[in-house]
Parts: sequence; structure tokens; C-alpha cells
Amino acid sequence: MSLQQKLQALRKEKGLTQEEFAETIGVSRQAVAKWEAGQSYPDLDRLIEISNLYKVSIDKLVKDCKENCSFNEEKTYKDYADNEMICFLCKAKKVTYAGSGSETVSSRPNSHDLEYTEGNLKYIDTYLGGEKFVGEEALWKDNVPVWSMNYIGRIIDEGFSGSFLKAALSLVSKDYPYRGPMVYANGDYIYHCIVNGEFNWFQGYEEIFYNNNKIYECFFHGGSVK
Repeated sequence: MSLQQKLQALRKEKGLTQEEFAETIGVSRQAVAKWEAGQSYPDLDRLIEISNLYKVSIDKLVKDCKENCSFNEEKTYKDYADNEMICFLCKAKKVTYAGSGSETVSSRPNSHDLEYTEGNLKYIDTYLGGEKFVGEEALWKDNVPVWSMNYIGRIIDEGFSGSFLKAALSLVSKDYPYRGPMVYANGDYIYHCIVNGEFNWFQGYEEIFYNNNKIYECFFHGGSVK
């Protein structure tokens, strides 16, 4: 169930109209209507208020996951991959694209390539395009590919900030080692990321809103390589 569906279902469960719900959390009815239609996204402060009102964690609100899906919050990623490898992946992400790292020689015509190596582990991120882009991140151990993630995204409206996206991606963590955190906000920008699955088989989606208007989106999926 998506966030927009959850917001509508929870509101109706409480017996509230859009006007009553909007008044409770201090926004306009039009804002609530846009949230429930998937046309915009609540900022972090509003998500906290909604979480408190409905007694539902922010995690539960923003994760697009069915009750019986394979994602389990109680599991840790050491169940799926070597802990050292995930720590390396997070470090590599932070010092390459997210950290404005230097590009290496293009592996394909007009491709952007970033690489990080530490011991017997190697990370390569290679992508094509700019406003509309496709790419792949991959890990090698002893020169054997062990994990990969493909992504495709686009800028869909004015106001996009590459610096804000990089700031969000630099917050990649061991518990969520894909793109950025589930929610990150700074000023008029808010970043939202959801992932279904496990480290060895997953799919996800990230988006950025500026002044409650969606301006960027990216789909990604990946898993272990054998």
C-alpha cells in the first residue's frame, strides 16, 4: 500500500473528513487532497504530526510494503551479506558521486564512471545522461562480481538541486545501503526513498519534492550476483 492510500485509509478509519484532518495538523484541505492523490508529499514536520495522530511510525507510513512482503524490519543486513562488504559499499557511495568524487576514464562513449577500491573490494558506478539518466553500481570481491544495482531516473520539473540529492545520498547507512534514507528534508526540499526486498534481491524508488511539488524521481533494483 502506498503512502497516499495509507493516508486516505487512516483518515477514514478515524472518521475524519479531509477538512477535519487538515485542520488537525494545520494544513489546507487542498494539501491533504494532493497527498491522497499522490500529487505531493508531506514534509518531515507533517509526517511527524501524522505519525503521532494515527499512532503509526513514520517507517510504516512511508514504506510501500504489503503486510506479507519479504521486507522485515527486525532483520539486519548481516543475514544477507558480509558485514564488511556493506560497510565498504556505504563508504564507496559517500566518496564517489555523493561526495563529488573525481570521475575515471569513461568505460563507454560519454559515460560517467566513478570507482573506489579498498583491499580486495572494488566499487564502480557508471551512468549515462544527466537530466534523464540510467546507470549501474556494482561490487567486486577478488575481481569477482558479487552485487549490483541498476537505476533509471529523471528531473521532471524546475527547482532540482544536485547538491540536495548528493546530501541525501551521502546519508546512506548500513541498515539502508541502497540510495538515501527513507526521509530527508532541508529547507523547501524533501527526499523520500522506499525499498522492498532484501539486500540480495530488492527494488526501490526515490523522489524529491520542492515546495510540495515533485521534481525528481528514480527507480532502482538489484541484488547478489553469482
